[in-house]
Amino acid sequence: MKKALLIIIPVLLIDQVLKIWIKTHMHLGEEYHMIGNWFIIHFTENNGMAFGMEFAGRTGKLTLTIFRIFAIGALGWYLNSLIKKNVKFSLILSISLILTGALGNIIDSVFYGELFSASSYFQVATFLPEGGGYSGIMYGKVVDMFYFPIITTHYPNWFPFVGGNDFIFFRPVFNIADSAITIAIFILIFFHRDLFKKDGHKTEVLREDNQAENI
Repeated sequence: MKKALLIIIPVLLIDQVLKIWIKTHMHLGEEYHMIGNWFIIHFTENNGMAFGMEFAGRTGKLTLTIFRIFAIGALGWYLNSLIKKNVKFSLILSISLILTGALGNIIDSVFYGELFSASSYFQVATFLPEGGGYSGIMYGKVVDMFYFPIITTHYPNWFPFVGGNDFIFFRPVFNIADSAITIAIFILIFFHRDLFKKDGHKTEVLREDNQAENI
């Protein structure tokens, strides 16, 4: 469990410290160009899922938040069971990162509405405002800031439906929590395709043969 905590705690702290700094120092839409026009710190918020995706308004927001809370509990139980089975560290790393990413965004969703005043395009938010936060508990918005518009161009006029419109790659704005989940998925895809062996209807986790195999 110590290895997992050494992953979860630092990543979660960095995620939250950066979000709080962005929230209390930048207004919505404000941005800093870090490396030209393709790495930008751009402050935005979203009500829904990772990478700025939305989910069915206020009712969907509450449903998603509750689902995330149960998912975090399930991930925590699964991580603990993997640790007891002495699986490869790379699997512990990936599940820990997924758990951290889920925790990072659920903190925003559950608590930020109570802890901060509303951000706007003209005003920076205040931490613990006298009049209360911008929404009730469970209805906070997730803070995003990383924007990588690596390619900015236009669709050709002859292109169906979107001809002449702007094309930006990569358009979504995301945060460290989103990044942790994405990195974890790549670890699972590239290093653990053979992690689960199917034997009839049973699935068995491959245990590490020796520490040299660890990633």
